[in-house]
Amino acid sequence: MAISESPPKRLLWLVAVGFFMQTLDATIINTALPAMAASLGESPLRMQSVVVAYALTMAMLIPASGWLADRFGTRRVFFFAIILFVAGSVLCAMSRDIRQLVAARVIQGLGGALLLPVGRLALLRSVPRAEFLAAMSFVAIPGLVGPLLGPTLGGWLVQYASWHWIFLINVPVGLVGCVATLRIMPDLRLTGQRSFDGIGYALLAFGMVAISLAIDGVSGLGLRQAGVLVLLVFGFAGITAYWLHAVRRPYPLFEPALFGIPTLSIGLLGNLFCRLGSGCMPFLVPLLLQVSMGYSPLHAGLMMLPIALAGMSMKRFATPLIRRNGYRRVLVINTSLVGLSMASFGLATPEQPIALHIVQLIIFGAVNSLQFTAMNTITLKDLDGSMASAGNSLLSMVQMLAMSLGVAVASAVLAGYTGVFGNATPLATLHAFEATFVTMGLVTLASAMIFWNLPPEARAVQPAQPEVSGQG
Repeated sequence: MAISESPPKRLLWLVAVGFFMQTLDATIINTALPAMAASLGESPLRMQSVVVAYALTMAMLIPASGWLADRFGTRRVFFFAIILFVAGSVLCAMSRDIRQLVAARVIQGLGGALLLPVGRLALLRSVPRAEFLAAMSFVAIPGLVGPLLGPTLGGWLVQYASWHWIFLINVPVGLVGCVATLRIMPDLRLTGQRSFDGIGYALLAFGMVAISLAIDGVSGLGLRQAGVLVLLVFGFAGITAYWLHAVRRPYPLFEPALFGIPTLSIGLLGNLFCRLGSGCMPFLVPLLLQVSMGYSPLHAGLMMLPIALAGMSMKRFATPLIRRNGYRRVLVINTSLVGLSMASFGLATPEQPIALHIVQLIIFGAVNSLQFTAMNTITLKDLDGSMASAGNSLLSMVQMLAMSLGVAVASAVLAGYTGVFGNATPLATLHAFEATFVTMGLVTLASAMIFWNLPPEARAVQPAQPEVSGQG
């Protein structure tokens, strides 16, 4: 890593550790959900709100992260983000029911949402421009290590300690991070910044929350059809009101001109609908293995390793493939492969050889990794300097929103099929899981039609950019 001066190099490590905390906590919880459900007296099939609350809170706060850092300074906001994250972690460990746990995950998500954007902003203003790509590549490494380590560590802690420790391990790391922030993080802020679009932010956040709660309400909140319909109407009304507001405002949260760039608008829509399907896999697979196939938490966590390892191995092949075949061909074909690989889990049974399960996981991990790299780079590739920051923030928000909606949709689908097949026996629950995997695979497959609208001449002209959110 060619970062020459000591303070920027120490800053790199600080931002990388913050990113690691955020990505680790997004994945470590998945293998612990059945044990948490048993401890809290809940069904493991109704624990999706714990995942949704964290991802949705991050999606809400990401658009405001840049303004907060410019207004209060990067050091103060980064320090406060770590404090919130640690406090939320402690409250998660102390939770006695699902409502307390969801509320604590919201607090944790508030801190997690600020760690990467504020850290990335500090690097942007501290590291020489020629070294910024190398710096971001270094910081992106924990985004790959976190999902690699998270499920296995979560399974090990649940099996040999208790689920509370998946949150308590954040405390010592966070305390060290607080001390390091006060010593290393520069206190950067933007003087003469333009006013924050508070109305636009409120409309957009309200719309995202209402739509997500409506979908989650089908399976998790026990809302009746009328309540779900009302929430959906209010949610879409909030999104529409934001768009009408942004067109009239001189400095909106996201410039409407952004959506005039074809690759960005297609890339954002593709990200949303593709991740709506594939984003549920880290949630569904550990549940399937433990609830229907009798795997221990540690065994289920270890079974997630092939996905992460295949994803890391695929990164090196992404740019040559895109450069040779173009974004449209790669994304249309690969989106179809992602959907089919997800649907193949509908054939999974406890009697199948474990080697076959591992092959399934490897194939999904490889094509899903290529999908994320291609979707992210096509979305940002045509943005100039004035729009790059807003486009990157918008992409991060869409990624986390899609993750939240994906888990909520998959849970609603699983609840629906559980009503059809029942849950009185492991075989009935297995059939519900199988039908859910096929359905979510078809949802992903449908998003290939969005990528068909990309210009056929679009190709990679430089190495793929690092992941902006650590989700792939």
